[in-house]
Amino acid sequence: QVQLVESGGGLVQAGGSLRLSCAASGRTFSSYAMGWFRQAPGKEREFVAAISRSAGRLYYADSVKGRFTISRDNAKNTVYLQMNSLKPEDTAVYYCAASTSTAQNMGVMRPDYWGQGTQVTVSS
Repeated sequence: QVQLVESGGGLVQAGGSLRLSCAASGRTFSSYAMGWFRQAPGKEREFVAAISRSAGRLYYADSVKGRFTISRDNAKNTVYLQMNSLKPEDTAVYYCAASTSTAQNMGVMRPDYWGQGTQVTVSS
């Protein structure tokens, strides 16, 4: 089992940047594809980005391509989401997720584990 704890959320002005972190428990972090999802008020949770076990493959939602970067450090059991050029429509609770499937599938298959979420608010 994996426990995921996100951090790094907060309030930022449009055009600003934030870096989210997700620390995972356990010794099998490198065996999971990792991803980030978000849920805005009144909307369904949506896929944001995913990274393969070796970090060799990255996947992004069209809405964040060119602005967000996902990365991972398997030695630190941590996955990151660098968010630049933030927009008010990026406002949401951001969730870290771990999957025993592939990173490519994280946008269409429910992950195995979720974090508790961290709030990101972008003011205009």
